[in-house]
Amino acid sequence: FASYQDPAHEHFGPLRVINEDRIAAGGGFGAHPHRDMEIISYVLDGALAHKDSMGNDGTIVPGEVQRMSAGTGVMHSEFNHHPGTSHFLQIWIYPDRTGVAPSYEQKLFQAGEKRGRLRVIASPDGRDGSVSIHQNALLYAGLFDGAEQASLELGPGRLGYVHVVRGQLQVNGRMLNAGDALKFSGEPLVSLGLGRDAEVLVFDL
Repeated sequence: FASYQDPAHEHFGPLRVINEDRIAAGGGFGAHPHRDMEIISYVLDGALAHKDSMGNDGTIVPGEVQRMSAGTGVMHSEFNHHPGTSHFLQIWIYPDRTGVAPSYEQKLFQAGEKRGRLRVIASPDGRDGSVSIHQNALLYAGLFDGAEQASLELGPGRLGYVHVVRGQLQVNGRMLNAGDALKFSGEPLVSLGLGRDAEVLVFDL
C-alpha cells in the first residue's frame, strides 16, 4: 500500500489491503484514481467526508460501511472536515471480474446488530442487508465483551482472516489485542470469545 512493500504479505486470497488510517482535523486525501478494486471503508471514530466522480458526496460516521466498486475507473477524495481525528479502516478486495461499471453503497449497522455475534456487512449477494461486492467473499463485524462468544464455519478451501479492531479478544485459543490479526488456512472453524471491549472484523475468503 503506497510506499509500503512486504513480499511476504502482498495479499491473502482476494484480500489485498486492510489499512488503518487516522486523519487529523482538516486533513485528508485529495482526488485520486482507482480501478478494478472493491474498496470498503469502516469508520471507527470521527467522520470521513467522501466525494467521487460518480456524483456521490457525503459523510461516513461510525457504524456505517461504505463500499465503492472502482471497476473501469473512478476518482474520489476523503477528508476530515470535523474537529478531532477521523479513525477508519480501508479494505481492498480484488474483484472476481474486471471492467464492471463503477458503483457505490453506504449502509448503517447499529451496534446492537453486532453485539455478541458476527453480523455480515459485505457479501457477493447483499444478503441480510449487507453491502454487495464483486467477489465470493464475506465480511463480518462483531462486538464482544465478557461471556459473549460466536463462531464461524469455513467451508472446504476457504480462507479466514480475523482482524481485532479494538480491545482484546480470544480467537481459537489465542489472545489478540487491537491491531492483531490471524490468518486461517485449512481450518474449519473460527471461534471468538473472552472479549474485553472488543470489536472485530472476520473475513471468509
